[in-house]
Amino acid sequence: MLQLEGGGRCVMTELQRLLLAYDEHRTAGRACALASVVDVAGSAYRRPGARMLVTEDGQLTGAISGGCLEGDARRRARQTIQRGKPTIVTYDSTDPDDDLQFGAALGCQGIVQILLEPLDFQDPQNPLELLRRWAEGVEETAVVATIFSLAGAAAPAQVGERLLLTSDGAVQGSLSSASVLYQAILADARQALAAGQPATRHYPAEAGTVRVCLEILRPPVRLTVYGAGNDVQPVVRLASGLGWRVQVLDGRPAQAQPARFPEAEAVRVVPLAQVEKEPHNSSFALLMTHNYYYDLAVLRHLLDSPTLYVGLLGPRKKYDRLLTDLQKDVPDAAARLQGRLYSPIGLNLGAETPEEIALSIIAEIQAVLTARPAGFLRDSPHPIHPSLHADGPMVADGRVDAICEL
Repeated sequence: MLQLEGGGRCVMTELQRLLLAYDEHRTAGRACALASVVDVAGSAYRRPGARMLVTEDGQLTGAISGGCLEGDARRRARQTIQRGKPTIVTYDSTDPDDDLQFGAALGCQGIVQILLEPLDFQDPQNPLELLRRWAEGVEETAVVATIFSLAGAAAPAQVGERLLLTSDGAVQGSLSSASVLYQAILADARQALAAGQPATRHYPAEAGTVRVCLEILRPPVRLTVYGAGNDVQPVVRLASGLGWRVQVLDGRPAQAQPARFPEAEAVRVVPLAQVEKEPHNSSFALLMTHNYYYDLAVLRHLLDSPTLYVGLLGPRKKYDRLLTDLQKDVPDAAARLQGRLYSPIGLNLGAETPEEIALSIIAEIQAVLTARPAGFLRDSPHPIHPSLHADGPMVADGRVDAICEL
């Protein structure tokens, strides 16, 4: 937990937990290696960007799978620390006979490649320090391109070199800009950033191929909840547990108390007359005040906001009445809310209790965030994740069967 001003606590994201552990190990002088998923073909529990920090004495922070790869990856990461150079490990579970023979029993039917890198605490370009610099701003999407295989190539680059491109066009990292390879990677990074989709790219080089992982870094979701009733508490808990940054606003001082929402980043009293003076700083908003006129003021306030999702608690009749009243002053209100106003809120899960309703609301926001239809996965004719290999099939450096630890 991160301690916030006013006594609140915010659940840390996976990256924040890694950085906290990294700082503790650096202070204690414990050598570390970073294990990162850099490529996946077929099915796998985690996607590129999943990371695990391993110390020389075997301490783990983070995860690169559902538990089956961590034990073997820990052993190999400790060897990487001793050798002082990065290595790539391939876990292949596409052959069920070999999988069972070697005792892996992964069951995922996929190929996962893990980049293992010793971390130099003195290097400001090491992967966690690079990610730290992005996370400190944390307000814009970025893409990080990581070279994870040279595949026999004599290239002007090294495994583990990176390029970080943010949405404002700024570029940083350890990858030298004085090469044709850099320009090619930068062009593909820009394309991945514009599309918002991760990818794996192959670049021809002298006597071989350079392979690069393009990972999308997204800032934490910002959610503003208008209302501080008891039904908001499980919403805040679930959202915060996902690493979202949540603020709670209400006009009632007795309800808008930080002690009631310890996981929220901020809890503030905002009287009805002050609602329209609030800044627009969230991509997602929930109206759960149970106060018609407060909801009306918030809805009017959000008309010109960049908010992607406005969820309104209550029956459809309430929504119709609010929209009718709003259009008396703002005739084009319906058009300005088109596609982003959700009412009634939540997925159709048969929710009844506050906790169940909170689950349906957070699930709907997640579906909107990822542009998914939110149906049953069993009914989808498509893979859960799109292929990362638009420029050709995955090429593995070699096979290593994992040892499953349950």
